Amino acid sequence: MTLIVRTEERGIATLTLDSPANRNALSAELVGALREALAACAADDTVRAVLLTHTGTTFCAGADLTAPPDPEAFVGLMREIVALPKPVVARVDGHVRAGGLGLLAACDIAVAGGASSFALTESRLGLAPAVISLTLLPRLDRTAAHRYYLTGERFDAAEAARISLITEAAGSAESAESAEAAGDVKDVDKALAPILDGLRRASPQGLAASKELVTATVLRSFDQYAEDLIARSAALFASDEAREGMTAFLERRDPAWVR
Repeated sequence: MTLIVRTEERGIATLTLDSPANRNALSAELVGALREALAACAADDTVRAVLLTHTGTTFCAGADLTAPPDPEAFVGLMREIVALPKPVVARVDGHVRAGGLGLLAACDIAVAGGASSFALTESRLGLAPAVISLTLLPRLDRTAAHRYYLTGERFDAAEAARISLITEAAGSAESAESAEAAGDVKDVDKALAPILDGLRRASPQGLAASKELVTATVLRSFDQYAEDLIARSAALFASDEAREGMTAFLERRDPAWVR
């Protein structure tokens, strides 16, 4: 099964998450396939930048609870995106949940359309956004991080841009639906056009050196905190509360602690 579809146009390699059966959830297989695709892009001199997007109505539903990746592999994926010597741009026009936000925050630039929604749902499952904090906390507005880490509330693209999770919110849900119905270019693609044009005009060396400057602090945090956060995540996943939370989620019911 092909989980990552790669296409290219004028130096931009598009990697499309294509696992609709589980809403592009982070399974061990998907994480492995995406790491391989990114490594291939890094080694390809014709690739100026990577565009990460998705099929269906969900960019990424977070960890696949039925076939989760090894935490070290997922941390490795996020670090590889941050350290890739080529810009990685996220194109989002659907839902992003839990670990999917860590994947999104690892990207250099992110544009989300009106159909997008976001939520850090870990606390509702007896978990915490542990390893994804490596990419989220350097980016997020601190007050917003407190709120959304704790409450698990859903928020839209405009709010995601306000709190610095994404670079730009493009259009509303209504405009996205009307554009799709008419066969027009979506607002998210219109917003991406000048960004991709700018990347095509930049030199490979200039892009790599510039990205290295803005990601240096994040990479140091990986080196300093990743091991502890992986252990903390593993302990939470093995807990009784998390088992209850994940079972309740899969059974589509409230967990025992809901009041």
